[in-house]
Amino acid sequence: MRLSVLGAGAWGTALAASWAPHHAVTLWGRNTAELDAMRKARVNARYLPDCPLPGSLIFDPDLDAVTAAADLVVIAVPSSGLRPTLAALAKRSGLPPLVWVCKGFEPGSRKLPHHILAELLPAHNQTGVLSGPSFAQEVALGYPTALTLASRDSTLAQHLAEALSSHRLRIYAHGDVIGVEIGGALKNVMAIAAGICDGLKLGHNARAALITRGLAEMTRLGVKLGGHFETFMGLSGLGDLILTTTGDLSRNRQVGLRLARGQQLDTILHELGHVAEGVTTAREVAALASEMGVDMPITRAVCQMLFEGLPAAQAVDALLNREIKAEF
Repeated sequence: MRLSVLGAGAWGTALAASWAPHHAVTLWGRNTAELDAMRKARVNARYLPDCPLPGSLIFDPDLDAVTAAADLVVIAVPSSGLRPTLAALAKRSGLPPLVWVCKGFEPGSRKLPHHILAELLPAHNQTGVLSGPSFAQEVALGYPTALTLASRDSTLAQHLAEALSSHRLRIYAHGDVIGVEIGGALKNVMAIAAGICDGLKLGHNARAALITRGLAEMTRLGVKLGGHFETFMGLSGLGDLILTTTGDLSRNRQVGLRLARGQQLDTILHELGHVAEGVTTAREVAALASEMGVDMPITRAVCQMLFEGLPAAQAVDALLNREIKAEF
C-alpha cells in the first residue's frame, strides 16, 4: 500500500518506521526543517533519538501531494491538531480511507475524534481508529505490539488490520469506534493517577486497586456514551490502561509521578517536551461525567490536583475515605 502518515511526532514517526519495510510510506509534518533533518540523519532527534529510521521512509511537507498519492492516510497529530488537519483535508476531493491514532476529547467541545470527522467530512465513511497498548519507542524499535483498528465498516476494518499487520505488529479488527476512542482517552487520566500513587510510594496493592477502579470508571462512562462493555476488557481498554499506568515511558504517568513530588504542572509539562493528553482530557471527562450523572471519583481527584492545587496526599485520603459501597 501507499501510506501517508500525517504528524512527525513520536507516534507518527514510530508507525511510519514500522510500516516502511512493508509498504511505500511517506511521513508528513508541518516543520520542513525538521523533516529535512530527519531525512538526512535517518532519525527523529527530538522525539525518538534512539530509533534509526528505515532508508525507504520518505519525508514530504506537501500535504496535497502526500494525500493525493496515498491509498490510506493515517492521522497522527495531537488531538488538539485534529480539527485543523481535517479542515485542510476537507478541501480536497477523492480522499482515500482515513485512520486516526490521536486520543482524547476536543477541548471545549468534548467531542471525540469521530464526531469531528463527521462534522468536517460528513460524506466520508471509509474511516477508522487505531489504538491499543503501545509506546512509540518500542514500536519504532520493532518490539512485539498488538493494537485494535475499529471502523463502522467491518470490511474496511478487516482489510486494514490485515494489510497493516506484520510479524511484530499485530492488529485486530473491531467495530466499536466509540469504545476504542474512550478507552484510549481515559487511560491517560488513570495513568496520571497511577503516577501519583507510585510517586507517594503507596505500594503495589494501592496501584492494583487504582487500576481496577479506574477501569470501572472508564467502563461506566464508555457504556453510557454508547461503547460496548467488552471493548473495555480488550486491548484498547484494559490493555492500554495496564501499559500507561505501569510503564515509565508513559508521559501521563510521568506527570503523576512529578505531581507527587510537589512539582508545578506548568514546570512538568515544559520539562516533558511532549504532549501529555491526559491533562486536557481529565477536565473534559470530569465535566462530561458530571453532566451525564456518571460517578468518576478518580477522575475528579486528578482534576483537583491538576487544576485546583489540591495536594496529592489529601486527594488520596479523600478517595480512601469515600462511602463504602458494593463493588458492582
